[in-house]
Amino acid sequence: MTDAVAQSRGRAVGRSGGLIGIGVLVSGGGTNLQAILDACARGEIPGRVVVVASTTAKAYALVRARQAGVPAVVLAPWSFPDRQTYDARLAEVLQAHDVDLICLAGFLRILTAAFVDRFRGRIMNIHPALLPAFGGVGMYGPHVHETVLASGAKISGCTVHFVDETPDGGPIILQAAVPVQDDDSVESLAARIAEQEHHLYPEAIRLFAGGRLQMNGKRVRITRDAAELVPS
Repeated sequence: MTDAVAQSRGRAVGRSGGLIGIGVLVSGGGTNLQAILDACARGEIPGRVVVVASTTAKAYALVRARQAGVPAVVLAPWSFPDRQTYDARLAEVLQAHDVDLICLAGFLRILTAAFVDRFRGRIMNIHPALLPAFGGVGMYGPHVHETVLASGAKISGCTVHFVDETPDGGPIILQAAVPVQDDDSVESLAARIAEQEHHLYPEAIRLFAGGRLQMNGKRVRITRDAAELVPS
């Protein structure tokens, strides 16, 4: 597993050169997993999905993994005595598959601080709204879009961010804005945002794979190329 590289101007995360191994954590349909698989297959991401882990055997994302020939495992939370034991087993699975980057794609669990610290700078999540607004505990699925519509906000969108100990509070990598229409329903807004998610997540992974993300506290700088990260 590739270690992040510390630089004097901030911490460079990702790697430059070679294919990265991607582990995707899921709990549902896996449309973002499919977008990642497709981007890898087209050569847009210099990497491949090496394992998919789901919280439930009912997740359609597991079907997508099987169709792509990707190993998939089910780690049901109820079969573990506590969150720490669950995350320790999850870490074992990811390390066994030489995962460089962990991507949360509709993964309905909050990772423990120990897990986050172990893989800091190597865990991404995508959120169906513009953070830091409309995020945090309980803000997932249709409830996010319900809250956006109820607020009267004119712009929503999606956010890819690194995961830290705060739900939806990690350093922001990329965002895409989606205008809220006057006649939007939860379903119509969610559908338009999902279209943007399926472009944004692969792009964030591509930047990580190219060693072009530099994290300094809560800020993420996108460099033109990995060479910029080397102090002169």
